[in-house]
Amino acid sequence: MRRVITVTVINQSGVLNRVTGLLMKRQFNIESITVGHTEQSGRSKMTFIVHVEDERKIEQLVKQLQKQIDVLKVADITDKAIVMRELALIKVVSPPHLRSEMNSIIEPFRATVIDTGKNVVTYQVTGNPEKIEAFIDLIKPYGIKELTRTGATAFVRETQKVQSPQLSILK
Repeated sequence: MRRVITVTVINQSGVLNRVTGLLMKRQFNIESITVGHTEQSGRSKMTFIVHVEDERKIEQLVKQLQKQIDVLKVADITDKAIVMRELALIKVVSPPHLRSEMNSIIEPFRATVIDTGKNVVTYQVTGNPEKIEAFIDLIKPYGIKELTRTGATAFVRETQKVQSPQLSILK
């Protein structure tokens, strides 16, 4: 089972190594990892996608991560309503006579052309990992020359409060 874990940490040297070391010791395979600054200075958020066979192991992992000195918050957000995005850059063999055909393929994915060469086009596509996989599958027959992906980053969606009819009348 795939799990999405977020870890907010104090941004200092060695934190990533300690957190990934803990995952390695517990024999978790990290499928995806992203790390970046947060809205608060000196803090970073890590997003891990890990494969887990036993649900109890994830509970142990969360508890052990929370004990780390530089870790401020740990959450398993897999079962929550989340926003998840990934970025992929893909160089595709694209002779000029095929470009209009390829443009019709990329349009539904909202992919953008970020570089063009004589016989190669580089696309940028963002979205959830399943969308990225679907895009790669469609473009693969044309010949992928190079591909790189960032890994997924995610957070929990805000809950929307339902307005009562009385409040909407007052506005």
